[in-house]
Amino acid sequence: MPVESGTSSAARQAKQKRKSHSLSIRRTNSTEQDRTAMQRDMLEGQDSKLPSAIRHNLLELFGQIEREFENLYIENVELRREIDTLNERLAAEGQTVDGGDLSRGPLKAKASHSTSQLSQKLKTTYKASTSKIVSSFKTTTSRAVCQLVKEYVGHRDGIWDVRVTRTQPIVLGTASADHTAMLWSIETGKCLLKYVGHAGSVNSIKFHPTEQVALTASGDQTAHIWRFMVQLPTPQPTADTSVSVDDEIDFSDKDEADCDGDGSSECPTIRVPSTTLKSHQGVVIAADWLVGGKQVVTASWDRAANLYDVETSELVHSLTGHDQELTHCCTHPTQRLVVTSSRDTTFRLWDFRDPSIHSVNVFQGHTDTVTSAVFTVGDNVVSGSDDRTVKVWDLKNMRSPIATIRTDSAVNRISVSVSQRIIALPHDNRQVRLFDMAGVRLARLPRSNRQGHRRMVCCSAWSEDNPICNLFTCGFDRQAIGWNINIPALLQDK
Repeated sequence: MPVESGTSSAARQAKQKRKSHSLSIRRTNSTEQDRTAMQRDMLEGQDSKLPSAIRHNLLELFGQIEREFENLYIENVELRREIDTLNERLAAEGQTVDGGDLSRGPLKAKASHSTSQLSQKLKTTYKASTSKIVSSFKTTTSRAVCQLVKEYVGHRDGIWDVRVTRTQPIVLGTASADHTAMLWSIETGKCLLKYVGHAGSVNSIKFHPTEQVALTASGDQTAHIWRFMVQLPTPQPTADTSVSVDDEIDFSDKDEADCDGDGSSECPTIRVPSTTLKSHQGVVIAADWLVGGKQVVTASWDRAANLYDVETSELVHSLTGHDQELTHCCTHPTQRLVVTSSRDTTFRLWDFRDPSIHSVNVFQGHTDTVTSAVFTVGDNVVSGSDDRTVKVWDLKNMRSPIATIRTDSAVNRISVSVSQRIIALPHDNRQVRLFDMAGVRLARLPRSNRQGHRRMVCCSAWSEDNPICNLFTCGFDRQAIGWNINIPALLQDK
C-alpha cells in the first residue's frame, strides 16, 4: 500500500483549508450585505430632522465606505493566502535542498524579501483606498456658493462652445449647431454681433490673444478667421439668484428655451471671413491660436490636425497619427505646444518649440473617447473622457496621472481656471462640477426647475478678468449661462 509523502499531504491540507476559507468569505459577504440592507431600511424608517436628500447622501457615502473596506478585506485575505502559499513552497524547497531549518540561510532571506514585497503592496493598497475615503469626506465640507448671473438666449440650435475675449472690450462668444457664432454682452445678455459665414455647424470659437479677431471651426470642413468691432451697451442691474451648491433639487424636464426671442433679433451681422482655412477632408471640430497669434491649429474628423500660417493661410504642418476622428485641440498659453484628443482613446502632445524638431508623445490613459485635453498655466495637462474620468498629468513626467477624478457621466469640454486652478467639468447628464487639481470636489452648480441647463452641457470656460461672471457654460438646450463662483479660500487650500 503506497504511503502519501509529507509534502503532498501538507499541500492537500492547505488546499482544503483555502477552499473552506473561500466558502467562509462568501458566506460572510452575503451576511454583511443582508445586514447592511437591514440597517439602511431601519435608518430610512426612523424619524429624522435631516432633509431626505441629505440623509440619502449620507447613506450612499457610508455605503461607499463600507464597500471600500470590504474590498480591502478581500484583498487582504488574498494577499495572506499568497503569503501562505509562498511559505509552503519555501518549506518544501527547504526540505528538498538541505532538510534544514528555514530560520537560517538563504531561504530565510528569500522568504523575508517576498513577504516584504507583499506587505508593501498591502500598505500601498490601504493608503490609496484610505485617501479616497478621506477625499469623499472632504467634499461634504464644501460650502461654495454659485450665483447664476445671466442667461444668453438667441441661438436656434445647441451651443457647442463658449469662450471669452482676451482683450477689451470683454465679451462672450458662442458657437452653435445653427451655423452661426454670436458675441454677447456679458452684463446685459444682449447679442452684439452674429457671424453667419459658415455653411455648417460652428463647433468651436477662440479669440486672438491681442486683437479683436475670432477663429471658428465648422462642419463645412473649414476654419474661418474674422475681425469684429463691438460697442457694449449700458449694463442693467441683475437680480440676486444666489443658490448654495449643496441644495439638492431634482430637475424636471421642461420645454426648451424660447430661442426666437429678441436676444439676437437686431444683431449686426458679418457674412464673409477675412481668412478661410481649408485643407481638411472632414468636419473641423476645433481650432485654437498658438502663442503669439501668428499660427493656428485645427482638429478634424479626417484624423489629422493642421497647422496654418495666419498671414498667408498656407498649411505649415499636417499632424497625423491618430487612429480615429479628432475631438479637440488646445494650445499652451506660453509655449509652442499643442495637445490633440481623439476617439481612439488617446491624446497626443506635439512640441514645436524647436523649429527643426517636431516631436510627438502619445498618452493612453483613458478607455474611451478623449473629449478634450487642456493645458494649465503650470506644467499640467488635464484630460476628460467619455469613460467618465478626468485625469491630471504632469508635463515633466506623464507616464501616469497625478490625480484621477471619477464621475457618474461622460465628460465634455473641460476648462481650468488660471488663477484658482479649478477644473470645471460639464457632463452629459446636465451637471457641472468643480474640482481642484488634486481631484477633490469643491462644488456642483445648481440645477433646478428655475435655473441651470435643461440638456447636455457641452462646454465650460473661465473668465479671469470679469468681476460679474467668472464661469460660463453652454449646452444643447440652446443657451449659455454666466455664473459667479465663490470658492472659500479654505477649500482651495485643501
